[in-house]
Amino acid sequence: MTKYMPFVYDNKAFLTNQKCFIITGKYMAYLTAIMNSSLFKYCFRDSFPELQGGTREMSKIFFDKIPIPLPTEEIETKCAQLVADIQNSYSKSKALVLDELIFDIYGLTSEERHIIGFVEIR
Repeated sequence: MTKYMPFVYDNKAFLTNQKCFIITGKYMAYLTAIMNSSLFKYCFRDSFPELQGGTREMSKIFFDKIPIPLPTEEIETKCAQLVADIQNSYSKSKALVLDELIFDIYGLTSEERHIIGFVEIR
């Protein structure tokens, strides 16, 4: 259960406690970029059940329903650079650059981009 959704790309094999999920596999920087995007946060409101206190349930069964297109190696590399930069020193302008990339990947129109806007849940 969470009110906030920070997804972190870890390539240094950190450990976590039982309150966190660990996802492994290919294209992890790309997946981190998508999960931290305004598009995902906008959709998150409707995809994950709301619980008491304004928290949301973050379960695998809800993540499985999210359509994520496969990236090219070029997109994965670009996401890795952008995610590393944001994690090193966050700024809204950096997050907006990442949002635009994700909006492009999903082929969103100008109107759709405007409706979603910038969603900052940190």
